[in-house]
Amino acid sequence: MTGETVGNNQLVFLFGGEETEGGADLAHLLGGKGSNLAEMSSIGVPVPPGFTISTEVCREYYKNNRQYPEELDGIVKEYIARIEKLMGKKFGDPDDPLLFSVRSGAPVSMPGMMDTVLNLGLNDVSVKGLIKQSDDPRFAYDSYRRFVQMYGNVVKGIDGDVFEEMIAEKKAALDVQDDTELTADDWKDLVDQFKKCYREETGEEFPDDPAEQLWGGITAVFESWNNDRAVKWREINNLPHDVGTAVNVQTMVFGNMGENCATGVAFTRDPANGVKKHTGEYLPNAQGEDVVSGARTPRPLNSYEREKSGKTEFATLEEEMPEIYQELADVFDRLETHYQEMQDIEFTVQSGVLYILQTRTGKRTAPAMVKIAHDLSEEGIISREKALDRVEASRLDQMLHPMIDPEAKQENKAVAVGLGASPGAASGKIVLESDEAEKLAEQGEKVLLVRHETSPEDIGGMNIAEGILTSRGGGTSHAAVVARGMGKPCVAGCGALNIDYAAKTVEVAGETYEAGEWFTIDGGTGEVFIGKMEMTEAELTGEFEELMSWADQYRELGVRTNADTPDDARLAREFGAEGIGLTRTEHMFFEDNRIDYVRQMILAAPDVQELRIQEEKLVNEIETAQSNKVEELEAALEKVRKQLEETLPEYRTALDALLPEQRKDFEGIFRAMDGLPVTVRLLDPPLHEFLPQEEAEQQRVADNLGTSLKRIKQLVANLEEFNPMLGHRGCRMGISYPEVYEMQTRAIMEAAVNVAQDGVDVQPEIMIPLVGVPRELEILRENVDEICQEVLREAERTIDYKIGTMIELPRAAVLAAEIAQHAEFFSFGTNDLTQTTFGISRDDATKFLEYYQYEGILPEDPFAVIDRSGVGELIKMGVTRGRQTRKALKVGICGEHGGEPSSVKFCHANGLDYVSCSPYRVPIARLAAAQAAIDVKEDLTAY
Repeated sequence: MTGETVGNNQLVFLFGGEETEGGADLAHLLGGKGSNLAEMSSIGVPVPPGFTISTEVCREYYKNNRQYPEELDGIVKEYIARIEKLMGKKFGDPDDPLLFSVRSGAPVSMPGMMDTVLNLGLNDVSVKGLIKQSDDPRFAYDSYRRFVQMYGNVVKGIDGDVFEEMIAEKKAALDVQDDTELTADDWKDLVDQFKKCYREETGEEFPDDPAEQLWGGITAVFESWNNDRAVKWREINNLPHDVGTAVNVQTMVFGNMGENCATGVAFTRDPANGVKKHTGEYLPNAQGEDVVSGARTPRPLNSYEREKSGKTEFATLEEEMPEIYQELADVFDRLETHYQEMQDIEFTVQSGVLYILQTRTGKRTAPAMVKIAHDLSEEGIISREKALDRVEASRLDQMLHPMIDPEAKQENKAVAVGLGASPGAASGKIVLESDEAEKLAEQGEKVLLVRHETSPEDIGGMNIAEGILTSRGGGTSHAAVVARGMGKPCVAGCGALNIDYAAKTVEVAGETYEAGEWFTIDGGTGEVFIGKMEMTEAELTGEFEELMSWADQYRELGVRTNADTPDDARLAREFGAEGIGLTRTEHMFFEDNRIDYVRQMILAAPDVQELRIQEEKLVNEIETAQSNKVEELEAALEKVRKQLEETLPEYRTALDALLPEQRKDFEGIFRAMDGLPVTVRLLDPPLHEFLPQEEAEQQRVADNLGTSLKRIKQLVANLEEFNPMLGHRGCRMGISYPEVYEMQTRAIMEAAVNVAQDGVDVQPEIMIPLVGVPRELEILRENVDEICQEVLREAERTIDYKIGTMIELPRAAVLAAEIAQHAEFFSFGTNDLTQTTFGISRDDATKFLEYYQYEGILPEDPFAVIDRSGVGELIKMGVTRGRQTRKALKVGICGEHGGEPSSVKFCHANGLDYVSCSPYRVPIARLAAAQAAIDVKEDLTAY
């Protein structure tokens, strides 16, 4: 009973024994650590007693200009008295001192918060009481020096290396190697040295008053809430800044008081693979920091850990203290059953008595995450719904791609960090030109394509590269999008790279590397390493497959894939894709056997367009001209039409050559997706993307097409646009050059007819991109529909097909009701919709988006996570208005957001029929869709 509150919130809570206050349900006040200590105490786990100062105090501290509530000092004294009564000791007692540890404990795991302070309460007098207690002067002075060292480092910010150097100098002077060889007098002398250092560094004497020590530790915890590391961690993980941290003050127990003492860290299941085996490490006669600091080599907890770690020379805790080990194993099982989750546990054995210092949900690898969730459900501990909820959808990427071996990563430091744009890891010889990459790959070399940024012209090099590294661009840049579609690792926007194409070098971290040297990239973290590193291969387990089958039973949202090749389509289908939501036809144009036909078509296209404009203009003038002008105008019209007849053959010849190639592409994709819908987007990018920018390549094109370099240069100049994203592309190009869309439509439908004759269930959906004016879609739909019907009449077959559009412009979302009159489906292209809504180029956004997130202007990168308040509202508007016109309108998204878990949940909540994403993100989308349907974690009305 305390009754001591600020508002309605209790300030301090006891844990340990029958008087425990609070539990897991008060994590928002007690923090993760404090709530777990209280929860363990309440179920009879042996926890050293203590008290938790709540997060409410932290909030009050900052609200009141770093002043504590007036009543807090008295409350803390009251709780110290309660602990003294439980332990039969006095805080500050010179004969039998009660000592404390002070730890931070935010409601969520917060790396970067204050480290632990142990042995608080020791001074020159009470250390003698500890000697009397333990009958071990060396232990007592070792504990004292640890306290001074920790307090100086953690509370006052003195560099920890300063203290370690003094210890090293002491050992060198005595010619000893290990801390264990230092005597009580040695440690006593170091205590004096540490205090002198403290005085020199802070200008203050080291505090001898235990109460002053305690308040110093408490204040340091609260101050650490807003240190740079903690603030940065919250920003990276989108955590609120106003939650605050709790402070845990806990009775010290010692694992270093003699041979019947020990300390260790353990997991209730193996965090590396998820196997149901207790695993961990311990040290006899040691304190907890010794296990993790590396000062001594930890010993295996049991025979399983010994076999796994290869530490066969050590005895296990199971062998050395069999009764303690059995008690510990029982606690493991009790805690795992209680929390219904794998636990990470810290324990200490003092004089043959076991104490549990902490339990928390254990961190684990992605494979272990899947196996543990699956197995806990199969064991009847949690439901299937909870198992699905336990798996972090975004981490499934780690199971689908090769990763850098963890040991190799520890031994190598990254020289630069960019944006992890496509997961997985790759090593290869750096190559700066796509053509060169292709040549080296043909010779059996593994290459890493390094570019300022990639373009469609780099498709060949990207296809054979082990991975892609760019100095510019972001998560939705060409390199990122294409790499994800190909399932290749990609690091984008690595501004630390200085790429010199002429010299064929890459400069990074002050060193210059020539093309042909080995680099390694981690597309998940964005890290760049020098040299070739060992990899661990991806492996899908039976538990993974079964978990995915559970997800499919719960989800309501369809999951399709973005796939441009039959191989991509087959891979996505293996991952559970239910169709294709986006096939980008432009990528097909870059194959060696067709790019010249595309360029031949482009060479004639501007002339054809110009002549058609002149033709239309003359026809209109003739209709309204005076009689004496008609003959002159008709002569001009005849001349234009003759020029058009002369130009069209070159134009049509190129398109006729492309037709069978496109048809073959679509046949392969339709066969791979037998029985599933396939959405094909007609040509979208502007024509200039198919032309080379470098003179040597322009000369090669001129030679291949039998024209002059001057003409090619003029063509490139004529097609250049100030803002190609908003220029002559998408449906605008289809209006200007209708034969292109007609050729593609014919190829799609002829392919559908051909595979249908072989018994394939083909379901083509033709998508017209970048519509912003309903009339655009009306014209193009009529043209596309006419070609479809013509092909089906010629083949005397009936095939159901759909014609729809991509919603990529805010205007299209606003006019969705009118656009839906001409569309059977909408697919929101969220990449471009985000660009056009924000007025931000996705390729340039990396220059400032990170700062925007740091400043809180934007909570997340809108190109990675759907912007709910802007882009999200346009999507809602488009869905609602479109279905007002056409109730059966099928709606999905096909931008990269389709594989991002929270965006998938947004789509579920707002009634979309499907999401579409790159093949390797299909399992992520399937799981996220199931989690959205189950609605375990959050109220979907927030979306």
